[in-house]
Amino acid sequence: MSTTPGESAPWPPSLSEYVLKVHSRCDLACDHCYVYEHADQSWRARPRQIARETVDAAAFRIAEHARERGTRRVRLVLHGGEPLLLGAGGLAMVLTRLRAAIEPVAELDLRMQSNGVLLTPGLCDLFVEHGVRVGISLDGDAAANDRHRRFANGASSHAQVRRALALLRRPEYRRCYAGILCTIDVRNDPVGVYRALLAEEPPRIDFLLPHATWVDPPPRPGGVTSYADWLLTIYRLWVRDGRPVDIRLFNSLLATAVGGRSGTEVVGLDPSGLAVIETDGAWELADSMKTAFDGAAGIGLDVFQHSVDVVISHPEFVRNRRGLTGLCQTCRECSVVGQCGGGLRAHRYSAAGGFDNPSVYCADLKKLIVTMNREPPETALAAHPSHAAGDRLLDGLPAADLLDDLGTGQGSEASLQRLAAAQLAYVRALLVQIADRVAGTPFAAAWELIVRLDEEATDAVSATFAHPYLRRWARHCLAPAAGEDPDWGYLGALAAAVAVRAGVDTDIEVPLRAGLVHLPGLGAQAIDAPGERRARLSVTGGGFTARAGRSVVTVPPAGGSSPAGWVPVHQVELDGWTVSIDDLDPYRDCYQWPVTGRLDPAQLASWRGSLAAAWTRIERSAPGQVAGLRTGLWTITPLRADPGGRLRSAASRDAFGALGTVQASPDSLAELLVHEFQHVKLGAVLDVSQLYDPTYRKRLSVPWREDPRPLEGALQGTYAHMAIADIWRARPGDLARQRHRQYFRWTERAIDELAGTGALTEHGQRFVRRMRQTMDSWSDDPR
Repeated sequence: MSTTPGESAPWPPSLSEYVLKVHSRCDLACDHCYVYEHADQSWRARPRQIARETVDAAAFRIAEHARERGTRRVRLVLHGGEPLLLGAGGLAMVLTRLRAAIEPVAELDLRMQSNGVLLTPGLCDLFVEHGVRVGISLDGDAAANDRHRRFANGASSHAQVRRALALLRRPEYRRCYAGILCTIDVRNDPVGVYRALLAEEPPRIDFLLPHATWVDPPPRPGGVTSYADWLLTIYRLWVRDGRPVDIRLFNSLLATAVGGRSGTEVVGLDPSGLAVIETDGAWELADSMKTAFDGAAGIGLDVFQHSVDVVISHPEFVRNRRGLTGLCQTCRECSVVGQCGGGLRAHRYSAAGGFDNPSVYCADLKKLIVTMNREPPETALAAHPSHAAGDRLLDGLPAADLLDDLGTGQGSEASLQRLAAAQLAYVRALLVQIADRVAGTPFAAAWELIVRLDEEATDAVSATFAHPYLRRWARHCLAPAAGEDPDWGYLGALAAAVAVRAGVDTDIEVPLRAGLVHLPGLGAQAIDAPGERRARLSVTGGGFTARAGRSVVTVPPAGGSSPAGWVPVHQVELDGWTVSIDDLDPYRDCYQWPVTGRLDPAQLASWRGSLAAAWTRIERSAPGQVAGLRTGLWTITPLRADPGGRLRSAASRDAFGALGTVQASPDSLAELLVHEFQHVKLGAVLDVSQLYDPTYRKRLSVPWREDPRPLEGALQGTYAHMAIADIWRARPGDLARQRHRQYFRWTERAIDELAGTGALTEHGQRFVRRMRQTMDSWSDDPR
């Protein structure tokens, strides 16, 4: 049985999320803390730390409920106070006993929320061992964080918290990094807070409205919608940046806007709820209730005497889950109630009306929702062109630094890494839009699997999302050509590829195209099942079994003996550069020239030899291109040869990290690779920084073509020819000198043409000026 938004959930519900308080004191004295500074002061009478017997009783109750309800997965958050005060020994005891009791019944998803001050490598090792994902509280840069998050003596905690985040970013601990929780203070600069949090590279950011009630309302120095205005500044910047990180509040509101689930109790009408277990074993409602009045979270039950079924049948727990029927008349009649859900129940409290009120953040929530609905991600950028160019690019890298580096015609490893990060964020944003479109359909299961794996195996998700042709598939789905249907089923192949990379067991449906199951970036398996369009993949330990019709094929993990019909993506190992030869992906045909079919062994061997020889030429005649190519070019797609023998190569804005080319002599192939990679780089720059006025319509004359070019085409050609001039500059002989002079003069004339348009933005002017400065530095060039 299912429910629609606004209906009550079936009763009694099952419960699969718990908060376990393992320590009831804290080493910080944050003045906005709802546990110690708000109405409820029950912490004073609780044990400082949880006892072994309490852990065992709590674990027994959770396992008992999961067994009786058939719950397959339980999320358990260790909380406080500050849970790290329990120490390594105490935490090891808790984690060991929880796993021993619960895991025979249900998969245990362990989390922890901490201020991070006491985090050490030893504790991180413990969390890796037990699969604990840690969320850290941080309110922004030092000034923002120190408004509230200080030690009792007034000292700053910012440096210690950043040290903890640096630990979690280490490759060996990254899997334990759950994200950052930021409590909003509207006196802090929202852009500064967002950039400071983004610099910590979190997988998720939670912006928390400070807990408040009508008895003790929040400060509003900027007016009645201060909090909405603060959040909308970040929302627009987040969209402009390509949604580089999961921000739960925004994603929840975007999901509910198209009829999806919010996935949180903060907004929406999902039948949600969790139970809290205090250090003395008392069952309580969500901690946010402590801000309402003393004892508001208590229900008089404990783990020693009362089961979870008793807890969720308690009248106060039932009131917390009543959905639309539990809201006041004002909320029930509101046009955005399906997205708002009345906000947190605690925020509705008043001395006169109890919880029968709108949220104290009602005006903020309504403005935030209405504005986001009017400015969804696909149109928000256009609606706010003042954000289009921005002053900084992804990860806080100054635009000037990036443009100066790439304006040399080359590009450092660091610059290409940042462009790749921006592209990954762009692809993630497209996939979130696809998830919104498939919500409520059978394809949604694939997305839910990807979301889960993104928390458990972030590196595997990022590696799969970096596949160059994924962006083209996503854009095809969101805007299919006339007469074509979106290929939603490919989402299953994407999820399967992530599971194979992560070595996570799953079972999922995938498309079957021309007898092949494609796993993006990995390869394809042939299945003899005529007429079948779907296959079932059972992934186990990094390998998989594919079933379609009567055919069953098993592919072992990488390194095993592959079955007949397994077609891997070809890898070529060169001197410090690994590149794929992709003649397989169903979305690789995104260039102006047609791609080849599958290469036979002789053709593949020939391609390997050609690429090796071309790479040697690049290292010798274009050493400044080597770092960028190694970092930002991962895939070569063979193009069909021109019947007349002319050279062909191409890049696509929808395929960062890839280019298409025909096979050619080593010198010619080296030029083609460098030429097209210039287009790849500049396309990625144009995705994150506006270099010219998009309304400029005049076409420019360029010396290498007879037909006038649009401004972007002229800019792309200039950048590409600059690199070829550099290649010929490094080669000896009269022919090389002649060719260098030709490309140099072409580029010089085009730079003058671009500079004279008056259509370049400040960033565009800087980029073109840097190109000119670089060419001026080639002192041996004829003028």
